[in-house]
Amino acid sequence: MPETIKTSGEREARLVDAFVRMADTLVDDYDIADVLHELVSHCVRLFDAAAAGIVLSDQRGSLRVLASSTEQTRMLELFQLQTSEGPCWDCVHTGQPVSIADLRAERDRWSSFVPRALDYGFVSVHAIPMRLRRDTIGAMNLFGREPGHLPARDLRTAQALADTATIGILQERAIHRGEVLTEQLQAALTNRIAIEQAKGVLAYAGGVDMDQAFQALRGYGRRRSIRLSDIARQLVTGAVTPDTVLADL
Repeated sequence: MPETIKTSGEREARLVDAFVRMADTLVDDYDIADVLHELVSHCVRLFDAAAAGIVLSDQRGSLRVLASSTEQTRMLELFQLQTSEGPCWDCVHTGQPVSIADLRAERDRWSSFVPRALDYGFVSVHAIPMRLRRDTIGAMNLFGREPGHLPARDLRTAQALADTATIGILQERAIHRGEVLTEQLQAALTNRIAIEQAKGVLAYAGGVDMDQAFQALRGYGRRRSIRLSDIARQLVTGAVTPDTVLADL
């Protein structure tokens, strides 16, 4: 579980860190998977959310889950995409925020999604479009275990973070006429597969759950300045052993 931000000073520092990291994508080489995982981690802490996730379009008419703060969140995001139903789906296809204070009142609207979300313990959800003007490429989703609206100030902040991340992705398309964006997103999807495989390897080898496996994987890479996707591939191919990655868990 992420630590709770206890003071306004801690929150301000976290917010600055988040925007600095997003701004880095405008001027430096970056790993989309790692940046988006960092973004959802920031959002969980900044907005006191139970979980967060991000879905992105692959520019070929399909949406993919690119980041999630927990394995449970990833499964719920996948369920939305598989059933073409839910706040995230609506957010991407309308380009507008979808803010639900109490999912229990939305059973008629999303007859498949709502029971699944409630089974996972989520009662509220706020979906933020990742867009630049009319171009919507995905959504950032915040899930809560208690009913209630996200304060207007937090919604604006979340939208600003999503907008900054979107600009960082879309600038590649502007520079390279769309080809690089598609390649980057496809590469990110390939990397995501490697990350999921690596999580499975670690979970099996260490007898830990998928969330703990991901934290071990990410922590190992960050301490050694190795990209998340690179360390995942090293683990899957046997270049790094599970015991090595799990040693500091």
